[in-house]
This record gives sequence, structure tokens and C-alpha cells, in this order.
Amino acid sequence: MPSPRPYWTGQLRLSLVSIPVELYTATKSAAKIHFNQVHKPSGKRIRYEKVVPGIGPVDADDILKGFEYEKGQYVLLTDDEIDAVKLETRKTLELTQFVDACEIDPIYFDRPYFVVPQDELAEDAFRVVRDALRKSKKIGLGQLALRGHEYVVAVKPCGNGLLMETLRYEDEIRKAAPFFKGISGKPADKELMELAEQLIERKTAPFDAAAFEDHYAEALRELIDRRRKAGGRKVAVEEEEPERPRGENVVDLMSALKKSLAKRPAAAPAKSNKKTKRAKPARQRKAG
Repeated sequence: MPSPRPYWTGQLRLSLVSIPVELYTATKSAAKIHFNQVHKPSGKRIRYEKVVPGIGPVDADDILKGFEYEKGQYVLLTDDEIDAVKLETRKTLELTQFVDACEIDPIYFDRPYFVVPQDELAEDAFRVVRDALRKSKKIGLGQLALRGHEYVVAVKPCGNGLLMETLRYEDEIRKAAPFFKGISGKPADKELMELAEQLIERKTAPFDAAAFEDHYAEALRELIDRRRKAGGRKVAVEEEEPERPRGENVVDLMSALKKSLAKRPAAAPAKSNKKTKRAKPARQRKAG
């Protein structure tokens, strides 16, 4: 398997110390199921063309980026002009502030990237920054330009390396108050709270991402496999469970909590070694 290409290369800077580093995306999209749009009568994939009204399809070489400053009026820029914008953060990630590890609200976190030293010469300084962050239990903040956008980023230890996560800006986050304004702020019933706390305590365990599976994706793969074996014929699909009724008195909360506590704790999900048979389409492409 070929080594992944760095998403970004540059300098990680702490005051006067500069460390050559590389970024690699920490997530992968190949694990997700992607669908293409297909023309039902012919069975062929639908393609999209870039067209201009009254002119028709256009060549990629004739396309520029345009900023609409008034209705129908654009400032046109070439890729070279955009790439020429001078931003130090395009090549340097400087850690300018440090915060406690739990201080950033999770709603701000966006995408994770692995940060690794470019070579052995950079490793000593890299390990100093990594271990200092780990010992102080701090997260380093800075800004970095990636693919046409400048992000606020958070850097923290991750195993033997560092993890960088892009953060959303303040104006990208919706205010929560309008969504929660209809929810009463009065304290919950004390006895019910105690039962809920006992239930939470019983189900508390160390986080293990491998213990959770994407059941929806697995069900889709099974449906795809059955449809493939059926040669295009329709296959039976299980009906959804009826929607549960809603309302204050639908269930006796006290009774439900007590019954939950009376149940024997479920065993931790076992990691299965059995490989699920998956459909293997002739070609897998991302949805157009």
C-alpha cells in the first residue's frame, strides 16, 4: 500500500523555534458508502456539465473565480492571483496561545489532522513540544491557511505525535439560546435525578471507538448485496418501527428508570473477527 501524501508541509513554530512538519488527514472517507446518480431507463451514470445560459457547455480553461460585489457584477480572479496572496500562515503554523485542554467547547472542533516531523533532525524539537503540551495539559492555538481558507487550529498530543484540529470561527456557530428557549430551566426532580445518576454510573466505562459499529452502513451493504444477487429485481425491505407517541404522560419516568436499574448490565460489545461480506461493485466512485 503506497504511503499517503502529506496534506500540507511547513513549519510548526513556538516562539523562535521552528520545526519542519507534515500534516496528514486523520479521517478517511473510503469507509463510507457513496452513491452515484443513475439514469433509470439506460442504467448509465448521470454527469454534470458546466454551462453558461445562452452559450452552453464551456471549457475548464475559460472558467475564472468571481466575487459578486453587486447583483450580476463580479470581480474576476485567476488561480495564480489567488495563490499569490501573501499569508505567513500558508507555510507556518505558529502557536500563539495556550489553553487548558477542556476549555474549548466541542462545537468548535471541525477536522483532525496528524502532525509529524518531516525528518529525524526535526524530531528532537518536535518531541519537546509534544511532551511539554502533555505535561502541562494544554492545547496550543494558532492559525493556518489550507486550500484557500485560513483556520484557527488547536494542537495537542496524540500518541507519539501531535493532533491538529481546525476550529470553526465564532460567526460560524449558531447561538443556542433560541433553540432552547422553550425548555424550562427549573431543576429536575431530585429523586429522579438520583436514579438517572445511578444509571449513568452503571453504564460508565472507558471510551473505545472500536466497540461501536455503523449499523446503518452495514444494513445498506447487506441491501446492496441482496439487490446485486437478485439481478436487479426488487428485494424486501423491512418496514420502519412505528413512531413512538410523544407527550408528558406517555411513560412513567420513575418506573422506567427503576426498571432500567433493575436490568442486569449488558456485557461490553465483543470485537468480532468475522469479516462481513460486502458488495463489490464493478467500480466505486464518489457521488457526482
